[in-house]
Amino acid sequence: MQRKTYYIALTSVMVALGVFGGSLFEFPVGVARVAPMQHLINVVSGVLLGPWWAVTQAFLTSLIRNMMGTGTILAFPGSMIGAFFSGFLFRKTKRLLGAVVGELIGTGVLGAIAAYPIAALFLGTKGALWLFVPSFFLSAAVGVAIAWVVLGSLWTAVILPQMQRLGVIKKP
Repeated sequence: MQRKTYYIALTSVMVALGVFGGSLFEFPVGVARVAPMQHLINVVSGVLLGPWWAVTQAFLTSLIRNMMGTGTILAFPGSMIGAFFSGFLFRKTKRLLGAVVGELIGTGVLGAIAAYPIAALFLGTKGALWLFVPSFFLSAAVGVAIAWVVLGSLWTAVILPQMQRLGVIKKP
């Protein structure tokens, strides 16, 4: 299978899992509706696909969920920034911890800050910025904890050989 076909197929699967899982596993926290499944998918996409494909996955997942009425406009900045930083830090560090920290900071802090003016403009939210960060961070923390367990258990047997085959991580 060609590399681009691999990325397109895997991105499509991640979008489908994000739409389906995000619709099933969501709950309100503070001013936001949080979906830890999206953060799990962001970390997996960041690790397996890299930052730009992960951003594509996050955008498409957010778009479809908004069109279906199961997401909010706040999903765009939160998921896309988190997905980018997850993939970016993984590429720089070649470690799962980099992807996890990237998602936590990208979504939990930067995405929350970016979502605040969008919520004020489009949703008429009058809450303070400090209400967004805890809810986004909590959602991201749950998702990355699950991602850490799932990817950590598959790392040596499945993910590392695939990364080496694609040339993302060099063989020792």
